[in-house]
Parts: sequence; structure tokens; C-alpha cells
Amino acid sequence: MHLHGPHSRIRFSRTSLSLAIAVSLSATGLANADVQVTEEEVTTGTETEEFNLRVTRVVGGIEHPWAVAWLPDERMLVTARPGQLYLVDGDEVTDVGNLPKIDAEEDQRTAPEGGNQGGLLDVAVHPDYENNGWIYFTYSSPGDDDSVMGDEEYGTGTALARARLSDDGSELTDLETLYAQVPRTAPGRHYGSRIVFPGDGSVMFSIGDRGIRYPSQDLTDPGGSIIRLHEDGGAFEGNPFIGVEPGNLRPEIFSYGHRNNQGLALHPQTGALWAIDHGPSGGGEQLYIAEPGSNHGWPQVSFGREYATDEFIGIGEEAPGVKPPVHVWDDTLAPSGLAFYTGEEFAAWQGNLFVGALYAERLHRLVLEGDEIAHEEALLENELGRIRDVRQGPDGLLYVLTDESDGGLYRIEPET
Repeated sequence: MHLHGPHSRIRFSRTSLSLAIAVSLSATGLANADVQVTEEEVTTGTETEEFNLRVTRVVGGIEHPWAVAWLPDERMLVTARPGQLYLVDGDEVTDVGNLPKIDAEEDQRTAPEGGNQGGLLDVAVHPDYENNGWIYFTYSSPGDDDSVMGDEEYGTGTALARARLSDDGSELTDLETLYAQVPRTAPGRHYGSRIVFPGDGSVMFSIGDRGIRYPSQDLTDPGGSIIRLHEDGGAFEGNPFIGVEPGNLRPEIFSYGHRNNQGLALHPQTGALWAIDHGPSGGGEQLYIAEPGSNHGWPQVSFGREYATDEFIGIGEEAPGVKPPVHVWDDTLAPSGLAFYTGEEFAAWQGNLFVGALYAERLHRLVLEGDEIAHEEALLENELGRIRDVRQGPDGLLYVLTDESDGGLYRIEPET
């Protein structure tokens, strides 16, 4: 499976033992001594259509980092999939403790096609952080009742939580689980998990199809959906399936028919929710605009093939009631991370949309004309590794995270 290669660290014969260790790591916040601020220049003079780029490794030694976010004072939060949250303050890196139970174990039984993709995933700072102090994050949750998770019934789900930082930044306080996917399922992949704040009092995040496909078209199951909640939890009023017959549809669902959204971004002018979705084998990655109640087709409508047989998936590339994508890639990207650029440092790139690529190991720059892609440029191909996240920093520069066993946070700036 191309989306995330097997990055197994420790394997145990029993799920319960590996889960106990994962829980212990997330609860105690054991430090990774190799994580450090580096400020190491890795490339200069990299040519693009508009600029020559200089790339600097800002933080190194992170085991499979997943997301980065900035606090108003420009301290950084970085998540690592095995279950660590790092606070970067100048030259100091703090491994933040008191995280919830996080399943980052690697038992092949729960992910037979190449290891678990779960762990600590996205992190986002509330837009009014200076007044409320809330940090939101997603993770793969084993649930609260471990006793029902035997070898044959073990399952996980995407969860959204929020918390505050202690005064010294060493641990989370006021921890609240706002949402936990039910039913929890195996295998351990396709958690989705990007978070955005539309500014209307809601928070939105994605849940993948969990690798089992059918939940994406089942409105009684949150799998394969984008979820919209109140910022303190609970389905957001105005969600499209509240009060809709037969009455058991999930009120938290905003849009559905997704496979594995690992990139969400709000258009800086229109506020529209743009999303990018992993395709299956042989390409079929999709970029689209999600709207209330929109169905994006998976798995009945697809642009990709089966892994084992190379047969096309679904009934075709379009169907009644399915919203077509803005753009489809025929080659395999494994997209993760999506960001509109609005800064001044790359003035010629204002309004462009940036996409990280894991499998293709590059950064894509998309030029938009309305809701269409007018031009595309591939940047930094095979220079940094698997790009998991892309963000605009408070300094107006671009930052990417690399999903590697020795992953890092990289700053991209124009060379002057």
C-alpha cells in the first residue's frame, strides 16, 4: 500500500501489551532525546518558476511528525505519530505530558497491509487562543473500555480533543474529549484527521473510511466523512442530516463519500472548505470543495484501481448526486497537508494552494482561477522526503514536515 509505508518500531504478540505501552508513552510524555532545534541549511538555489529557494531544517530528530501549529507568541506545537506532542520555544524543545490514551501500536493484525497509521495526528490552535487558551488535536483512540478489546474485536477510532498548556508548557491541562468515532473499527488506517475552524463557532475535522470503504456511503456511520461540531462538542446546528428521515442519520456529518482526507483548508476569500483525498492504487487523488451534504462518491465513484487486481474501483468516475472533484491526479501522490498562501514573502504565490505529497516526495503549487486549477508546479521533488504537512508560518514563510523515522520541520524561503 503506497499511502504510508510500514514503519514498525516494536511488535508484540498480544495487542493488549502493545496498547499498554502506547498508552504509557502518551501518558508520561517520555522525552525523545534526539529532538532538537537545528537551523541547518539543507538546500540553496533550488529553482522554481518564480523564486530560488533556500530550505532550512528547523527541528530535527522527530519520529514521524504529523502536524505543526503556532501559538500567538510564535512558539510551535509539533505532533509525532507515536504519541508525542512537542512544544518548541526558541532553542528549547519540551515533550508535553498528560496526553489522552493514544493507540500508536503496530500490530499487523489491525493493519495487515502495512502497519498502523494511527497515533497522535493533527494539532490546531483555536483562533481566539489568547483569550481561551484552547489547543485542539486528533488521534487514534482505543476507547475507554479496554476490557472489550480482545484479539478478535480490537478496534480504534478517530477522536478530537482539546486542552490547555500548563504555565510552564510541560503538560496539558483541562483535557476534554469532544468526539470519539463510534463504532471503532480495524484495520488501523485511514484516520483522516485534519482540523479547521470556519469562524462560525464550529470546528471541522475529517475521518477516513478506516480502510473498509462502506462507511463512506453510510450516513449512520461517521467513517469517510467530514465532521462539524460546536467548538465545545456536539453536532453543529445547520448540519445537513439533522432531523432528516429515517432519523438515525449522524447529525455530526457535514459531507461524506471521502476515502482519507489528510488535507483541509479554508479559502481565504470565500471561506469555502477545500479538501484533498488519497486515491487507491494507480492514482486517483482528488481535490474538491466540500459543502453541506455533498457526496464525493467513494467507493462507488472512483478514479483508482484495486491494489490486488488492478481493476477499476466502483461504477465509474461520475454518478447522479455525486459532486465532481476540482482536480484529479493520474499519478500517485499520497497527498497530506493543504494550505493557501496569503503572505508577503512569496508575493507572486499569493492565493496559491500548496499540497504535500508523501509517496511522490514533493510539494505541489496550484494556481487557481476561481474554482479551477489553472497551473501546477512540482517543488522540491525527492529533496526532503515524504511531506506530511504544509503550513504558512506567522513569518509569512512556508513550512513542511517530513514523515520519516528521523523526520523534521523545514522552513522554505526565497533566496535573496
